[in-house]
Amino acid sequence: MKALTFNGIEKITYESVADPGIAQPSDVVVKVKCCAICGSDLHVYHGRETGLDMHTCMGHEFAGEVMEVGKGVKSLRVGDVVISPFSISCGECFYCQIGLTSRCVKNQLFGWVENGIGLHGGQAEFVRVPLADSSLMKLPEGVSVEEGVLAGDIISTGFYSAKQAQIKPRGVYVVIGCGPVGLMAILGARTYGAEKIYAVDREAARLKMAEKFGAIPINTSMADAVSIVQNASEGRGADAVMEAIGSEFSLKLSYQLVRPGGIISSVGVCNDKFLPFSPVQAYDKNITYVTGRCPARGMMPEILKLIQEKKFPFIDIITHRMSLKEGADGYRIFAAKEDNCMKVMLTP
Repeated sequence: MKALTFNGIEKITYESVADPGIAQPSDVVVKVKCCAICGSDLHVYHGRETGLDMHTCMGHEFAGEVMEVGKGVKSLRVGDVVISPFSISCGECFYCQIGLTSRCVKNQLFGWVENGIGLHGGQAEFVRVPLADSSLMKLPEGVSVEEGVLAGDIISTGFYSAKQAQIKPRGVYVVIGCGPVGLMAILGARTYGAEKIYAVDREAARLKMAEKFGAIPINTSMADAVSIVQNASEGRGADAVMEAIGSEFSLKLSYQLVRPGGIISSVGVCNDKFLPFSPVQAYDKNITYVTGRCPARGMMPEILKLIQEKKFPFIDIITHRMSLKEGADGYRIFAAKEDNCMKVMLTP
């Protein structure tokens, strides 16, 4: 089959690799109908995360049709159209039972093979999915394949950030980073009751989308976000900040923006060794800092119902649709934010 594979820093290759097959009774093989490039793929692409084996199939956002079914699979049949979270989960362990599927004891991320161990990703013609009964969901009526792909990661992650922010009416909220996850956090905050949301970024096109989604844009290259948020909150600061970048700048700004006793809800993958604020600073401000990988599979039932309601135009964030063969260019365009790129969707 053909796939996009990792071959070094900023080197993604469209090449032939071995077809996946059934390895365990819980496996299915999915023929990919649609897949996407995620911001966290860029951590590998730029070398901020290391250890990935050469020729690993990239990608963890995909949907497709079941082509082969292991003997132990009970809920899926050949021909079912399915959507996937970015990682697998067993559905039975302590963490799955409390909804924290991202910390399942059998958890594995798609698109991560290290020293020969792991799962190849979904930026390919076919992908093997272990623990298929508990990991995959059938595509519901009224949900497009593209919407299903988004549900498996960025919508769930953005809404998870908003859920951790403990939204309350009449509060003042901030989203830092108006990429796909940040934009979904805006919609999540609105869904959970936020009435005043500020969106912070430096990219005009992304801020325009944030405004369309119901936030008040703040361009940090032109305005002082701290002053604006303090003026909107009687000098206190934001009740919660949803941070969707994962950088020293964004986390430091989160601390500056949040009020005493407020929440920083961070879902941006940060590869720094230390936080840009100290334990004493956190103590002196009584902040709550919550972070971690979204339990996407646990969030998906809620997200899919919301998609079916057609309240929000989720797929408006997709700015580029390309073939899988063009995927290397898709990575380059996405990484450079060329042509106001926000989200690249690929079709094998």
